[in-house]
Amino acid sequence: MLRAGTGRLVGVDATRGIALFGMMGLHALDSSDAAGNPTLSNAVVTGRSAAVFAVLAGLGIAFTTRRRKVPGGREGWAVAAALTGRAFGIGLIGLSLGYADIDVVDVILAYYGAMFLLAIPLVFLSTRGLVAAVVALPLAVPVLSQLIRDLLPEPALENPSFGYLFTDPLGLLVEVMLTGGYPALPWMTYLAVGILLGRLRLSSMRTAWAMFGAGTAMAVGAALLSRLLLGPFGGMAAILSSAADDDLTPSDVDDIMKFGESGTTPTGTWWWLVADVRHTGTPIDLIHTTGVAVALLGAVLLLTHVTRPVPSKVVHAVFVPLSAVGAMPLTIYSAHIAFMVSPLDVFDAVPGYLVQLGVALAFAVVWRSFFERGPLEWAVSLLSNRARDAVLGRGG
Repeated sequence: MLRAGTGRLVGVDATRGIALFGMMGLHALDSSDAAGNPTLSNAVVTGRSAAVFAVLAGLGIAFTTRRRKVPGGREGWAVAAALTGRAFGIGLIGLSLGYADIDVVDVILAYYGAMFLLAIPLVFLSTRGLVAAVVALPLAVPVLSQLIRDLLPEPALENPSFGYLFTDPLGLLVEVMLTGGYPALPWMTYLAVGILLGRLRLSSMRTAWAMFGAGTAMAVGAALLSRLLLGPFGGMAAILSSAADDDLTPSDVDDIMKFGESGTTPTGTWWWLVADVRHTGTPIDLIHTTGVAVALLGAVLLLTHVTRPVPSKVVHAVFVPLSAVGAMPLTIYSAHIAFMVSPLDVFDAVPGYLVQLGVALAFAVVWRSFFERGPLEWAVSLLSNRARDAVLGRGG
């Protein structure tokens, strides 16, 4: 079983590196071809890479809580303070990057900060309680969202920034939680799954096989169920007939089905909730993308168990630099956002993406040879640790 020098599971960090490169690709590569259809890269990673990233965020939370239910009392308050500090640090970075043009990059970090805050109650749940949350969240939250979104303010659908924080804090809160591009409440499905996975013995090949099988079944099953409900059961016909109620044309509906939507579905009909469409937060979308995340992590963990000399060397050669990137996702992602909106980005889509991959891999490998954490990871961890130590009464 491959492990990094610090005892981290290489497979987990390598999976995070894959997800991070997928998210970067969505910004850097073309989303459509000459015929107006999604490119292969867009079709593969849209919605899925961010879901993998979010599941692994939950997994990281489980690791910081020693992969168990957090007890009450002072220790529980300390964990809550640490997660609050982490949420605050990630949120500050996200709001700082929020001035980036959303037509170039959409910044997820402010939403992630909110998710870390919402994850606090989850770490106090027993494993059985987590299972219940994993089942309930992707079913209940989209239904609640569909019920109340017409009563909420129209989202700006811009990157959350300090400007919105000071001029329209309530609107920003609603958008981050329910109506924005990565609404935190439905996305808590991913963090709950990650925390649950973190309580498993991930070093076990049996666990990896179970994750790969279960994740694949979820992803395929959700996609097939959606096709059945939208086709023979008449869901697509109902969506098209209600399109005018949402100020949509049939062409608009077709684009949503092809490219996804900005975090939520239209509210004209409940049939939208059975659509297998990325970035919509429908139950089908959440189940499908969660399945992809679990299956991918299982597959990568399985590869770390390869023992034959030649394949093992190949896995090691690929996963070590990938895991170096995955160990500092906040730093690499923030640098990517800054590059994409800077005068330095003078490249065409594919060359620009390859340049970013090369620089990220080289930087991560060199940095990890000297330091355990990336610079932004260190800053956020410092804030988190200070908050925890304040509760525990530790000096310094």
